[in-house]
Amino acid sequence: MPTPISSIPSINPDKSAKIPLDFLDFAKTPEIKDWMVGIRRNLHENPELGFQEFETSKLVRAELDQMGIPYKYPVAVTGIVGFVGTGRNPFVAIRADMDALAIEEAVEWEHKSKVPGKMHACGHDAHVAMLLGAAKMLQERREDLQGTVILIFQPAEEGGGGAKKMLDAGALNNVQAIFGLHVSSEYPIGAVATRAGPITAAGGIFEVVINGKGGHAALPQHTIDPILAASNVIVSLQHLVSREADPLDSQVVTITKVQGGGAFNVIPDSVTIGGTFRAFSKESFSQLKQRIEDVITRQASVQRCNASVTFNTNENPYYPVTTNSEVLHEYFGKVAGDMLDVQNILEMKLLMGAEDFSFFAGAIPGYFYYLGFKNESQGQFERGHSPYYTFNEDALPYGAALHASLATRYLMENPLKHTSPEANYHDEPKRSPHDEF
Repeated sequence: MPTPISSIPSINPDKSAKIPLDFLDFAKTPEIKDWMVGIRRNLHENPELGFQEFETSKLVRAELDQMGIPYKYPVAVTGIVGFVGTGRNPFVAIRADMDALAIEEAVEWEHKSKVPGKMHACGHDAHVAMLLGAAKMLQERREDLQGTVILIFQPAEEGGGGAKKMLDAGALNNVQAIFGLHVSSEYPIGAVATRAGPITAAGGIFEVVINGKGGHAALPQHTIDPILAASNVIVSLQHLVSREADPLDSQVVTITKVQGGGAFNVIPDSVTIGGTFRAFSKESFSQLKQRIEDVITRQASVQRCNASVTFNTNENPYYPVTTNSEVLHEYFGKVAGDMLDVQNILEMKLLMGAEDFSFFAGAIPGYFYYLGFKNESQGQFERGHSPYYTFNEDALPYGAALHASLATRYLMENPLKHTSPEANYHDEPKRSPHDEF
């Protein structure tokens, strides 16, 4: 448990309370803000999907090199783990995800995606820019750090489970706590939204191939129609939540992909459908998975078809429920309150979206929150995963300052007692060519 500031003789509570505002003022200077804006726009023009973030990773490494920050690379294919501070314990981590989505951008602006069919439609370009902004500020004030900040630049949040692969690679060895954020158009700029305990749902992906017998559309009696079977499957899956789940136990099943046939007058041999399922408890998640498979195979059988259901947990692992530490919730409230004022810390409702930060928060104490960027004077901002998604870059300083403040104050308030005396640098990093750190 973090030690109260007032009980640590070497810490001046008034000085500690100023840290968040000092970082916010620093982040709003042209040196930091304009630089973050440039990085974010560069990334937005050049989006890359999960585990393909090679140019994104190259950009991040180049910026870390210029700052003289050492790092390890590659971690989980394209991930990077950077190090700022003493190189000794205690260790605290701050994280950004780097991947884009397979969406064609429909927003016409100067920095529109240059890659057909790919777009930063969930703000991960901003996440990277803010973590780099935090790194830049922390490096300039590294003499004030009472431990080491671990910078987690993570690949493949959008379904690939990049967090799990980074965790398996030892990215959080000896780390005491980790903080992450996500930008949101739901909340006003200068505000954050969060809650203690569960915050986002567990999620999984499934794909189904329904096999029948193709033939001429004018002679359906000589075919076994997989399109009809797929239609019945899709409708029946919707009944799992409406008729089998407790209305007070949030669950969602959504079909997001249907592929079958290529001609108007031909019944195809097979149809492929796919989607996601989500729940807030392990029991409900497991039961929902089993019933999805039951419904698909039995409904296909009614239409004389065969169905194979794949829950591809290697490429798309199940995301656990993201659960915020109660202790870190109290700590976050103090730091964010000192920066934004307590009225701008909003209590959010449970979110059915899944987030692979859950793997980090399941391994060590973790805390995840949403950073608002809504500004009514700038019109409506679309939600994430929309081809019309836009981002308010005025929010960049807030995210960078929160990252830096949470890490700095955590190290101040949690001295060596949480780590073994021999813990050092949590793992040997790759050295920056510009620093013998």
